[in-house]
Amino acid sequence: MVADTAAVLPVREGEDRWTARELAEVRATLIEESAALEAEIAAAASQIAEGDGADGAGDDQADTGAKTYEREHELALTYNARDLLNQAERAVQRIDAGTYGICESCAKPVGKARLQAFPRATLCVSCKQREERR
Repeated sequence: MVADTAAVLPVREGEDRWTARELAEVRATLIEESAALEAEIAAAASQIAEGDGADGAGDDQADTGAKTYEREHELALTYNARDLLNQAERAVQRIDAGTYGICESCAKPVGKARLQAFPRATLCVSCKQREERR
């Protein structure tokens, strides 16, 4: 399946076509990354749940503030990990569907080199720059 997909994936002018091996490596990397992120999210959720059990009785304002800051920081890291997990899973789905490497904004090739460096990319460099300027 990966071999068939690799043959039809778009590339930018001057880039070599995807090989089945290259695409399989990218897919395997994304799956490994997803598993690691799932473990990280589970560990963070467990840690956050443990923190919820503390009643905080007898804490002064500084202790309460520090605990609140730490909890918000852990939540932010968990949200970021979930976002990365969603991106990785979506990239695998795009590989499987044969739409990997097509810019979601302009429908031009994202670029093989860009995808090898950042396999979760869904926008070409031009569209990503435009998005960041907004």
